[in-house]
Amino acid sequence: MKSNFPQCTAEFLSKLSRNNSREWFESHREDYKAMFLEPAQEFIIEMGSKLQTIRPNIVAIPKVDKSIFRLHRDVRFSKDKLPYKTNLGILFWEGDDKKLESSGFYFHIEPNYFFIGGGTYIFSDNTIKAYREALSDKTAGEQIASAINKMKKAGYQIGGQHFKRLPKGFDVDFPHADLLLHNGLYSYLESKEMNQLKPKTVVDFCFKHFKSMLAVHSWLADVLPLFR
Repeated sequence: MKSNFPQCTAEFLSKLSRNNSREWFESHREDYKAMFLEPAQEFIIEMGSKLQTIRPNIVAIPKVDKSIFRLHRDVRFSKDKLPYKTNLGILFWEGDDKKLESSGFYFHIEPNYFFIGGGTYIFSDNTIKAYREALSDKTAGEQIASAINKMKKAGYQIGGQHFKRLPKGFDVDFPHADLLLHNGLYSYLESKEMNQLKPKTVVDFCFKHFKSMLAVHSWLADVLPLFR
């Protein structure tokens, strides 16, 4: 990375969290470009090239509302009227579904926190139906259970568990009953140790973790569509 990313971005977000107003933002728009937008775009270009060496169809578009989540908040139906988020979210995705319904790799930073994940945050209705069908298949079910065990052994957490009860038609004797409680599936690493993210090595650091999370993403991107 040519810029001081992500430290410069964390610094900008820290200032924004203390001055979360349109007036402050407009008077610091150049800082937004230099410390938030342009470093994020550079990261996406470099990371996209790396990810495409292991998943050629990964989408990496260095634009807001593409790989970069917009900073502006929709406050129309929210009690919280602060106009801006105070984090940077970056997504690389793969598949024919909409961006947020596809499996992918996600990088998130706040002033004192970062998150690296791989998978699908929330399944669409069609995807969750296919997901349950895939779990019912002996081979596919064992593949994802093995992938999850691999992630856990590597020190990653597994997210996406949501439901309290098994869906209708399934009982507790189902081989992978715990996975039926999910409405999304992803592996992740989170930390408050921002010193792990160094400007010269942040791309390699994140790519190493994305690559380690590949098993879950590959199952979601390659196996799951076979059950639709």
